[in-house]
Amino acid sequence: MKFGTQDKDFFPVDFIEKFNFIKNMGFSSFEIDGLILRENKQEIINAIKETAFPVHTACGGYRGWIGDFIEEKRMKAIADLKEIIIALKEVGGKGVIVPAAWGMFTHRLPPMQSPRSKEGDRLAILNSLTQLDPIAKENGIEIFLEPLNRYQDHMINLVSEARSIIEEGHFTNVKILADFYHMNIEEDDISECFKQNIKWIGHIHIADNHRYQPGSGSINFVHHLRTLKEIGYDGHIIYEGRVRGDNLVNAYQKSITQMQEIWNGL
Repeated sequence: MKFGTQDKDFFPVDFIEKFNFIKNMGFSSFEIDGLILRENKQEIINAIKETAFPVHTACGGYRGWIGDFIEEKRMKAIADLKEIIIALKEVGGKGVIVPAAWGMFTHRLPPMQSPRSKEGDRLAILNSLTQLDPIAKENGIEIFLEPLNRYQDHMINLVSEARSIIEEGHFTNVKILADFYHMNIEEDDISECFKQNIKWIGHIHIADNHRYQPGSGSINFVHHLRTLKEIGYDGHIIYEGRVRGDNLVNAYQKSITQMQEIWNGL
């Protein structure tokens, strides 16, 4: 299994040092912020060559959201994502993470009445992906549509909802990002969700139930990783979440070592 990580405050700042540090911890890939990728592309290319450590995906770093209520912001998100897709190709990456939105609106907090209809939400997402899908295909990049939990967004919460968007749009280069943390809140059963949607799942984020490092909470990773192995998932699993402990480096190291031991022992 290819476990990767996003950036952490305790990682080195220099890209060569950062990539070597992450590799020595036992990770197989890096998920970079899209804006950092665009602003430091040549330095990142040089670091990849020096360390033989891949930048596999990009997450965030664009203005607005593909489901933004404000049309100007939605178009800025599309424009920025096109640039990130092109930059990602140049560094040898394979995918860009795209939620409908984050922190824009939730039915779980006042005013609880969205300024746009469900139909309008869906049309905005479909229109954005219709513009992005050809660029992704041209550059050999996958768009990973990410469902978020109900407290962070109202548009796409379930993996099945992301799947219905992909099916309706007949997109060639859009797949689903399945996130353990969000799934733990929204799905009836994480493993059953994997089984039912594996054809559409192209990328996975991993964190425990409280959004800290895997193995420090209550999610049954033995069970769910076994499911992924049995159904033949061969993509990347990226650590996304916070880290806590008396020594953050040691806590993070303990977690990735534990997840690798679970996977290898299955």
